[in-house]
Amino acid sequence: MEQNPAVALFFALGVIIAASRIGGALARRFGQPRVLGELIVGVILGPTLLDLLHAPLLNGTDLHEIISQLAELGVLLLMFLVGLEVNVSELAKMGRLALVAGTLGSLLTVIFSMILAALFGYGWQPALFAGVALAATSVSISAQVLLELGLLRTKVGNALLGAALVDDVLALLLVSLAVAVTNSGGASSSNLSGMVLVIVRMALYIMGAFALAWFGLPRLIHWLDRMPSVKQSYGIPAVALLLALLFGWTAETFGGVAAITGAFIAGVGFSRVHESLRHEIETTSSSIAYTLLVPIFFINVGLATDLRSFPLSGLPLALLLFLFALVAKVVGCGLGARWGGFNPREALQLGVCMIPRGEVGLIVASLGLTVGVFQAGQALFTSLFLVILLTPMITPILVRQVFREQTG
Repeated sequence: MEQNPAVALFFALGVIIAASRIGGALARRFGQPRVLGELIVGVILGPTLLDLLHAPLLNGTDLHEIISQLAELGVLLLMFLVGLEVNVSELAKMGRLALVAGTLGSLLTVIFSMILAALFGYGWQPALFAGVALAATSVSISAQVLLELGLLRTKVGNALLGAALVDDVLALLLVSLAVAVTNSGGASSSNLSGMVLVIVRMALYIMGAFALAWFGLPRLIHWLDRMPSVKQSYGIPAVALLLALLFGWTAETFGGVAAITGAFIAGVGFSRVHESLRHEIETTSSSIAYTLLVPIFFINVGLATDLRSFPLSGLPLALLLFLFALVAKVVGCGLGARWGGFNPREALQLGVCMIPRGEVGLIVASLGLTVGVFQAGQALFTSLFLVILLTPMITPILVRQVFREQTG
């Protein structure tokens, strides 16, 4: 009798949730954020050691795609909850600082990575893709740590969210530019006009989405709250989650930006509703996200890591890329923060929070394979994957250290 594929999924999810609880508890026991324990447990469950998704008990069922999709849903809900925590008035004060810090951090990463790749003998095309792949910050890692430390609604936390929004848009612009230049072999007038259209599309979407979230979502929720039928059976949180998903969908479909950006914007809109309603939305959404989906996101980072297959010949390049990836964000974002009025400690804190790379970097690296600038097994390609997967693991430790005085 053939086994129902859902049964294998039940087993895998059970192991993932149990392991995430254990890993998170052990991390807290040693004074570290839960996310660090979840990331380490993910590596243990991945092909590096246990290879959970190819375990005999799964009877050959391929769960990679569905686990990845659940992870994407988890990070979307995480960014929605981050948006709910935003202090809008404080975030608005960070506009210029966020723009400068996000831009400098990304551009410095691209420059450093391209120079390093060129020194190792790679042409301008793979070097450009390497820089763009490492330019994008995965803000969810640092945001989760700051949430645990109770520091997300601080000046540095608001600057992180603003700079990450700039970083996300800039990274997508850079990868669009990289693909256009790579496909044409140079920067022609038609490609430049296409880039202008991409920028206009992104700008229009972000402005429109923010306007709709800012003015429309609070009015909608307050109107629905006056309807007794909606207030029953978790009606308000259900509508909030529905709109978070729709904002995520519109972000990629119409704006050309990451879905998590749309979910974050929706969260910012809902942060303006009455405190009792915001608490109701946050409580219900947190239960769904942190019980199941967010742990899957962090565990999935480790499930995608196979440290056994990494070639030793690529180790020097990987180590230098890793070092450059750390320095570029700390220096670039830190300088931007200093120019924006932060003191040296706050600038360092923001730079460290901008270190982790994630899903956007992996997508860019994979796109490099698709357009032919990378080759599977190439040292530069595998080094990029290792750096992208390692930076989220070291970030919680570094964030904890730079905020040590504020957390006791």
